[in-house]
Amino acid sequence: HIQDPASQRLTWNKPPKSVLVIKKIRDASLLQPFKELCVYLTEENNMIVYVEKKVLEDPAIANDDNFGPVKKKFCTFSEDYDDISNQIDFIICLGGDGTLLYASSLFQGSVPPVMAFHLGSLGFLTPFNFENFQSQVTQVIEGNAALVLRSRLKVKVVKEHREKMTVQNGIEENGVVSANLEKEVGKQIMQYQVLNEVVVDRGPSSYLSNVDVFLDGHLITTVQGDGVIVSTPTGSTAYAAAAGASMIHPNVPAIMITPICPHSLSFRPIVVPAGVELKIMLSPDARNTAWVSFDGRKRQEICHGDSISITTSCYPLPSICFRDPVSDWFESLAECLHWNVRKKQNNFAVEEE
Repeated sequence: HIQDPASQRLTWNKPPKSVLVIKKIRDASLLQPFKELCVYLTEENNMIVYVEKKVLEDPAIANDDNFGPVKKKFCTFSEDYDDISNQIDFIICLGGDGTLLYASSLFQGSVPPVMAFHLGSLGFLTPFNFENFQSQVTQVIEGNAALVLRSRLKVKVVKEHREKMTVQNGIEENGVVSANLEKEVGKQIMQYQVLNEVVVDRGPSSYLSNVDVFLDGHLITTVQGDGVIVSTPTGSTAYAAAAGASMIHPNVPAIMITPICPHSLSFRPIVVPAGVELKIMLSPDARNTAWVSFDGRKRQEICHGDSISITTSCYPLPSICFRDPVSDWFESLAECLHWNVRKKQNNFAVEEE
């Protein structure tokens, strides 16, 4: 029996009490929606609201006396310092697709359901409009909503220990040692959960990238070109689509492998089953190193002997739908990417008798 994607619904074992509100930084147009939402959550629904500290440092929020009483009720946290993974019942994102990717990065294990409002530039992953936010948020709190489980990639980067190792290899962007950083004798291991894609590219080098791709331990090909994209179905409409790959519905269990400007006319993007283990390494005869990034973040250099292992994560991101998974996806294709939009062909003129 194959499950109908539309049958997946959000249900609560007990009423949600805490909500994480993620707001796009440095966007003045989001200040008023953010304030309205927080007032509604705290005063109308009596919920515990978590907000990142740097959001409240905005002068327009810090200097607003009317917002002061609401702000005092917030629970605050800082990325890479505070672990809130077991304290959040659901997430509300205000912004574009980047806010959803950021929400994913905050939860390296199980992810709470995410409700994303379209207040950014593209909004492929953000199906809700803010005009009627009260009724829509109430529906989610009551557990009346469809869900799509967006699969993520579990990525393990293993680096050979070198005496002259750059500081960034073991340190996060703010200078704090990563919580999911492990050390073995002679090796350094980092793990990431990725919603869109892992990108391996040639970085600043003028040479072609030259990396070997293994599937379940077997060498399947060598990528010679600008690099390779390994993406989820959610990421198929992002960088992978721009590189010529097919767009895959998020309910399809798959991993996509898409070359970036390959120096081979026959190198077409491929789709492999979810759950296989991919490994990417520099080819032994590669002229230069490669660079890797995860959803556009944590960019780092990959040298000879290093490896990147990728498989489907057991922790998907539950994304709350506006209508249902199928309708939302095709609506985004039409609205955001203008998929199959063209001028209609004229019909034949009816001849007079």
